[in-house]
Amino acid sequence: MGSAYILAIDQGTTSTRAAIFNELGQGIASVGREFRQHYPKPGWVEHDPLGIWQTVAEVVPEALAQARIAPQELAGIGLTNQRETVVLWDRATSQPVAPGIVWQDRRTAAFCKEHHADEPWLFERTGLVLDPYFSATKIRWLLENDPTIQSRAKSGHLAVGTIDSWLLWNLTGGAVHATDYSNASRTLLMNLHTARWDTELCRYFDVPEAILPDAKPSVSRFGVTAALPFLPAGIPICGIAGDQQAALFGQGGFRTGEGKCTYGTGAFFLLNTGVKPIRSQHRLLSSLAAMTDTTPQYVLEGSVFVAGAAIQWLRDGLHLLARASDSEALATRSSPEEPTLFVPGLVGLGAPHWIPEARGVLFGLTRKTSPADLARAALEGVALQVVDLIAAADLDTGVPLDGLRVDGGMSRNAWFLQCQADLLGLPVLPALEKEATALGAAFLAGLQVGVWPDLDAIRKMTLSSQRFEPTWNQEQRERKLRNWRRAVAATIAYYRDEA
Repeated sequence: MGSAYILAIDQGTTSTRAAIFNELGQGIASVGREFRQHYPKPGWVEHDPLGIWQTVAEVVPEALAQARIAPQELAGIGLTNQRETVVLWDRATSQPVAPGIVWQDRRTAAFCKEHHADEPWLFERTGLVLDPYFSATKIRWLLENDPTIQSRAKSGHLAVGTIDSWLLWNLTGGAVHATDYSNASRTLLMNLHTARWDTELCRYFDVPEAILPDAKPSVSRFGVTAALPFLPAGIPICGIAGDQQAALFGQGGFRTGEGKCTYGTGAFFLLNTGVKPIRSQHRLLSSLAAMTDTTPQYVLEGSVFVAGAAIQWLRDGLHLLARASDSEALATRSSPEEPTLFVPGLVGLGAPHWIPEARGVLFGLTRKTSPADLARAALEGVALQVVDLIAAADLDTGVPLDGLRVDGGMSRNAWFLQCQADLLGLPVLPALEKEATALGAAFLAGLQVGVWPDLDAIRKMTLSSQRFEPTWNQEQRERKLRNWRRAVAATIAYYRDEA
């Protein structure tokens, strides 16, 4: 075998990362770059697609330099991305025709509320609820609010896609418009049972099928690079998955019943449910997993909209932290007597509640409440939301989880992981490779080009070296959960009454 290096491009909500892995699954380089978030109106979140592409052009050569390898030594490229965020661009010029609308954006909440009665059949067909979170309502809004764009879309002059499609288009010089099944299954436009774009869904959201990308398994020959300023022509792009499915793959969650939580801007719990989708009775979602072939594999998912974003709020909004990593030390100084509790619904509540109009609420403020208490409450608020997700999944499957694999930025916070273990009453197992999302994309690409022969070889590289065991007794846990659920119920009642 020749070169065994794989480049993973991990395009997230707030930053873009290029990571390079060797044949042992070891990261030998990792370079990230944050980019600007745009908030033009309350509840609106936008990205500049060209700005995102520029960050890719910056981090890839820096990662290659850090790894001390030439681009020609790359065996392949894997892509992973923030899901649901949509970009609409001109096929002829490769220029965006509007800002990218981010998964957090809530501008289509009124449409979702107006059409709530249609949710049962949408849920049955897609595994998703009717919520502004998903791509179809965003695409519909882009087309509906500009007649010129709508006309050009219907005539086939435009292309639309999630961020993976946008990057693939640019990496191939406009030669390939494609996506993978895991990303496509998060759009509200793909039939979950057939893994195909659904004509009736497209008609319902008024999205022309012609502007959608080709959907393929996550392990596929998607295309090869064009001659770019930072990469030569001909490098295979052969692995794509949405970030959460990539993270599950990167943690070796290939077997039915294995679950993980990734703590990024939001927190995302995925449970591998095998070859059959589960129709959740507790407002969780079913999506397609990262697939190595055309045989459908499914996941049950719960999404928390605010996780790392709560820490960013402490840092950038309240200026309580110089760096996000300071939250660990600050939380340890919190007073056990302070009753501060935070429901972090800054951009709405996700699963299992799905209250898009909700906002964040602090309970239990006193004259003694300190920055340390707010930091502790923010971290606990994230962990408590994850407890709700896993409780819902346990009810749906009837098989309680026996441990939680975790990755993402907050998995570096030992105080937080111990808090998560205590609140769950389960062991928490941080990934050996903290960039599990990028590693998952690398594994997918490496399978296609033969760097790794099979899933067993990959699984051996994903074992955790650390465990956080719960230390609370049942009474402590139940008292905290009772208070949390009262707070969530009060938050929901307040914002539902307002709506």
